[in-house]
Amino acid sequence: MSTAVAATEAPPARRGKGRLFVILGVVLLLLAGGGAGAAFFLKLGPFAEAAAEAGEAAAEHAPPPAPPVFVEIPDIVANLNVGNRRATFVRLRSRLEVARAEDVAVAQAAMPRLLDLFTTYLRETRPEELRGSAGTHRLREELLARANLATRAGAVTDVLFVEMIVQ
Repeated sequence: MSTAVAATEAPPARRGKGRLFVILGVVLLLLAGGGAGAAFFLKLGPFAEAAAEAGEAAAEHAPPPAPPVFVEIPDIVANLNVGNRRATFVRLRSRLEVARAEDVAVAQAAMPRLLDLFTTYLRETRPEELRGSAGTHRLREELLARANLATRAGAVTDVLFVEMIVQ
């Protein structure tokens, strides 16, 4: 019976020192990472001046950005998806922003397809989906994806709303 008791009672394990070293290592790692992150964001350290000079030199030699080019889209009037309720319409005046002046011809050539994709999307949209800035942002993203699909070139960089009336 004494051997069974001795087998179940094991000497206490020395886990205290190992656990202490792990915790100390994690704390030191967090402090070092925080200090490096602060130095990076505050532009401190030996490379801050070199990086600033390189950025200024690149800015001096960089060509000025090309002004944006816009393509007018004809007004779109579409009935919204309201189910059995009274008909609700949306009137949308918008413009496409294209990356280069050469892309204007591509957008103009794709205009019938563009109008079809925009109108089809708007007809499936419910009035609640157009409310608020989140609805407008979602509509912009969807129309931008369809504009790039229609031009098949990825030339459209943004869709700008001139007027949007839901009634």
